Amino acid sequence: MMIRNIWCVGRNYADHAKELGNEVPSKPLIFLKAGSSATVNSNIIEIPYWAEEVHHEVELALKLSSHLHVIEGALALDLTERKVQAEAKKAGLPWTLAKSFDGACPISSFFMMKKLDDFKDRSIKLWVNDELKQEGRTSQMIFGFEQLVDHIKTYFPVCQGDLILTGTPAGVGPLRAGDIVRAEFEGEMTHTWKVQWQKKPTEE
Repeated sequence: MMIRNIWCVGRNYADHAKELGNEVPSKPLIFLKAGSSATVNSNIIEIPYWAEEVHHEVELALKLSSHLHVIEGALALDLTERKVQAEAKKAGLPWTLAKSFDGACPISSFFMMKKLDDFKDRSIKLWVNDELKQEGRTSQMIFGFEQLVDHIKTYFPVCQGDLILTGTPAGVGPLRAGDIVRAEFEGEMTHTWKVQWQKKPTEE
């Protein structure tokens, strides 16, 4: 099934908000990534040729059922072109390009999540070339699973198969061509990607 919407939760780990110099939100901060930016169960992260500084942001993704309940989860990377984002923010402009470029949301295969309570204190980690870069626990999220799902369903036109990205812990950083990225959600899933850059189109 095609993923129509990816509802992303910004600054849901206080340490990540602080590392980027942002205030910790008092209510869920929601932004969109294009559903078409997702690549499911691929082992390649392909970065657009024009990108200069793409950062990894590992997250737990929640998938909504036909009844708009959470039925499955996956590891996801909210890839962000940080230079484009910073320039857009400084100018007060939208930063869709920084978040929704082609391939901006690599996703692992999915696993079952029948009881959300079973996942409220699990670790989520990311390594780049075997060096641990990001580590957090779902118990550290400012807004928990039920609160996020209820908020998004209340205010937004969610659809079957939509994903909710629940936030990233501190330690985000740049990716380089040839990097090996490995993410892990405790007890459920490990996924590995290799980073490559697209070749610049030749000019005729």
